[in-house]
Amino acid sequence: MARHDDLPVPIFKSLQPVYGSGSQLEEAELRFSNLKSKFVEIFGHSPDIYARSPGRVNLIGEHIDYEGYSVLPMAIRQDTIVAIRKVEGEKVLKIANVNSDKYALCTYPADPDQEIDLKNHRWGHYFICGYKGYYEYAKSKGIDVGKAFGLEVVVDGVVPTGSGLSSSAAFVCSSTIAIMAVLGANFPKKELAQLTCECERHIGTQSGGMDQAISVMAQSGFAALIDFNPIRATELQLPAGGTFVIAHSLAESLKAVTSATNYNNRVVECRLASIVLGIKLGMKAEEAITKVKTLSDVEGLCVSFAGTRSSSDPVLAVKEFLKEEPYSAEDIEAILNEKLETIFINSPSSLDVLKAAKHFKLHQRATHVYSEAKRVFAFKDTVSSKLSEEEMLKKLGDLMNDSHYSCSVLYECRY
Repeated sequence: MARHDDLPVPIFKSLQPVYGSGSQLEEAELRFSNLKSKFVEIFGHSPDIYARSPGRVNLIGEHIDYEGYSVLPMAIRQDTIVAIRKVEGEKVLKIANVNSDKYALCTYPADPDQEIDLKNHRWGHYFICGYKGYYEYAKSKGIDVGKAFGLEVVVDGVVPTGSGLSSSAAFVCSSTIAIMAVLGANFPKKELAQLTCECERHIGTQSGGMDQAISVMAQSGFAALIDFNPIRATELQLPAGGTFVIAHSLAESLKAVTSATNYNNRVVECRLASIVLGIKLGMKAEEAITKVKTLSDVEGLCVSFAGTRSSSDPVLAVKEFLKEEPYSAEDIEAILNEKLETIFINSPSSLDVLKAAKHFKLHQRATHVYSEAKRVFAFKDTVSSKLSEEEMLKKLGDLMNDSHYSCSVLYECRY
C-alpha cells in the first residue's frame, strides 16, 4: 500500500470529505457560496476549480527545518481557498479577494518568467510565487504547458495573517494546486510539498519547507513528523485527552517585509555558525565555506568532539568553540579569511541581511537548533511510549515549554 505522501492531491466533488459534518460543513458551504458569488460579481461567470490548503501550528521543532532537521507540526481547520478560471486568449492574471476592502485587485502579466518586485510588497505576490514555481517545476520535468494564458482568481483566506499559523504557505500551496489543476496535472504530495517550498522562496524568505509540507501532506486527526532530504511525512497520533489551545496575540508579524532583520537574519546566523564550527573542528576554511550550508552538515563533527568528553551532545562543541558574545562581521571574516559578501554573493536576500545586521549571535542560534532538534524526537518518542496519558501529557508540555523558552531567549523569535 502506497504511503499517503506518495499519493496525488485528492480531488472531491463535495465538501463533506474535507470539512466533515455539522456546523463546520455548514460554515464551509456558506464560504464556498460567498466565494462563488464574489467570483461571478467580479468576473461575470463561475470559476472552473476550487483549491484549498490549511494553515498549521507547529507543536515542536521551531526554526530548524531550514537547517535540515525534522519538525512536528499539525494542520489546523482554518484554510485558504482559491477559486480559479482559465481564460484563453488573454495574457493577464487577475487576482481578487473576497475581502476586497482590505485586499485590492492585483493584475500581473501572464508571464512565468516575470520578476517579483520585492521592494513593493503586494498581497498578490504570493499567488505569483505559486505561478512562477509551478512553471519552473514543469519545465524541469519536461512538461509542455503550452502557450501562456490568462487566469481569473478570487481568494478566500481565514488563516489569520502574520499570526505564525502560516497564512502565506496556505496561500502559496492553494495557489500552486489551483494552477496545477487548471492545467490538468497532479503530482504526489511529497513532490508538491517540495515544489511549494521552493515557490514561496520567490517572496524573499529563506523558508525550510515545514509550512508547505504539512499544508500539503497533513492527515485529518494526526500531527506529522516531517523529515527532509528527502521530504516525507509520518503520521503521529496525539493523546486523545490532550487539548492544544492556539492563542492569537493579535500582534501581526510581516515576515516577508521584515525578513532581512528577523527571519532571514537567523538563517544567515545559522549558516555562519555552521561554517565557523566546521573550521574550528578541523575543516579548511575554503572547504567549510563551499560545502557547509546548515548546522546539520557539521553535527557529525560536533558529536565526534562531544565523544571526547564522553557525550554525544553537539551543544558541547558550540559551548567550546562559539563565544556567547555577539560576533561582528570583522570577527567572522578573520576566522573565515573571506568577506561575508563574497560568501553570500549568490543570495540577494542574504546580502540584504548583511547590510542590515549590526552583529551575529552564533552561539545562541546554534544552541537552539541542536537542542530543539533533540526535543522533536523526544516528543515523538514520548507519544509512542507506554506512559500513562497523564504522564505523557506532562512530559509533552515540559518539552513544549523548553522549546518556547529556547525560541524566546536563544533564538529571539520575531519571525
